Amino acid sequence: MKDAPFNLAWGTSIYAKIDAINSYGISELSDAGNGAVIITYPEAPVDLTEVIAERTSTSITFSWSEGLDNGGTPVLDYRVSFDGAIGVYSVLATNLAAT
Repeated sequence: MKDAPFNLAWGTSIYAKIDAINSYGISELSDAGNGAVIITYPEAPVDLTEVIAERTSTSITFSWSEGLDNGGTPVLDYRVSFDGAIGVYSVLATNLAAT
């Protein structure tokens, strides 16, 4: 594979056609492919807020909104991590994607 001679923004759809070359000449161009999307990681969720009305002595509840860009594919899951005020985050919960 060869690097493209241009730069595309993440999330941009691209299409390609291909021709074949042999000692007799060049073929017709193929039909366009089904497209490819330049993908990246999703943006972090925003508006993280504790739902104070649901706080108990053993649990807390958060709400958030998805980031502005999903990176070209749907978000499959969210992970909640916490820091006990020592600068090290540990995963607290997973499998939190909306259904």
